[in-house]
Amino acid sequence: MICALQSDHFIIKEITTKKKVGIALDDKIRYTFSPPEKTLPIYLDSVGYNPQELDFDRPEGYPYYHWLQTIEGQGVIEFNDRKLVLDRQKAVLLAPYTPHRYHPNYEQTSDWSTVYLTFSGEAIDQILNALDMSHSAVYHEEDQIDLFYQSFQTFFNTIESSKEASPLIDYELSGKLYQFLMTVKKYGTIDEQFSANQSYEKIRPIVEWLEQVYSENIGLMEISEQAHMSSQHLNKLFHDTFGLSPYAFLVQLRIREAKRLLLTDVNLTLREIAEQVGFNAVSHFVTTFKNKEGMTPKKYRDLHASK
Repeated sequence: MICALQSDHFIIKEITTKKKVGIALDDKIRYTFSPPEKTLPIYLDSVGYNPQELDFDRPEGYPYYHWLQTIEGQGVIEFNDRKLVLDRQKAVLLAPYTPHRYHPNYEQTSDWSTVYLTFSGEAIDQILNALDMSHSAVYHEEDQIDLFYQSFQTFFNTIESSKEASPLIDYELSGKLYQFLMTVKKYGTIDEQFSANQSYEKIRPIVEWLEQVYSENIGLMEISEQAHMSSQHLNKLFHDTFGLSPYAFLVQLRIREAKRLLLTDVNLTLREIAEQVGFNAVSHFVTTFKNKEGMTPKKYRDLHASK
C-alpha cells in the first residue's frame, strides 16, 4: 500500500508496508514532518525504516541531528576523516551539517537494513548539551534487548494510529523523541565520539542563515557580506568544512529542497519548484539538477514518487 498525506502538521511522504508495523518490518517506511507552527523544544523531522539501505553522499551534511542504526547486515559510514563499520545494534548520531557518506559494507555483504530519524527543536542544543550528546558519536546498546529498535516501533505505531493529522501528534512525538534520547543516554555506550568541527563552528551562523534564504536571489557577494568576511576567507572555511565553495553549498540546499518538493507535491510544475527554491530559470534548474543527481527532475519524480 502506498499513501501520501500532507497537512499543516506533518507529511507522510512515503509509506510502503505489507502489514501492520510490529516486531518485524517488511518494506520501506518513511515519514517526514513539517516543523510545528509554534516551535517545540524538540521535534521530529523524519523517521523511517529501510530494508535495503542505499548509497548516500552528503558533502553538505544534513541540517538536523541524524540517528542511523543498523538492524541487519553491515554498513560503512565515513565522516570526520574516519571510516566506520556499523553492524547490528550499532548506530551513529551525526551533528547537523556533518559531511558524510554511507553505503552497505560491500566487502562483507550487500544487505544492510536500517532505521533512522532526524530531529531538531528550539531547545535541541540545550537538551543535548545537558545529556552530553551534542557531538557526533557511534553508539551500541549495552543490554542487547533492542530497546532502541523498540523505540522506533513506538514511533511508527503512534503515527499509524493517528487517523488524521492534528496538532496533538507534534506534542506526542516530541515526548517520545525525548524518551528515545533518554533511552540512548541510559542504555547506550559510546564507542567513539568526535569533537565539533572547529571550521564549522566559525561558519555556523552563515549556514543557518542560508537555510532561511536559499530561495532568494543571492550569490557569493551577499553571502560574504552576511558573514562579514572576505570571499577568499569564507571560501576556505567552507572548503575546510564541506569540501565545497559557499555557492556550491547554496546550490546543494536548493537541490535538496527541490527533491523534497518533487516528491511531496506532485502537482507543482518544474517551473514552480525552480522559483520556490531559488533558480531564476527552469532550464538552469533542470541542468543543475541533472548535473548533481544524474537525472532530470522529472525522471527523479517518476522514479521515486510512486515507491
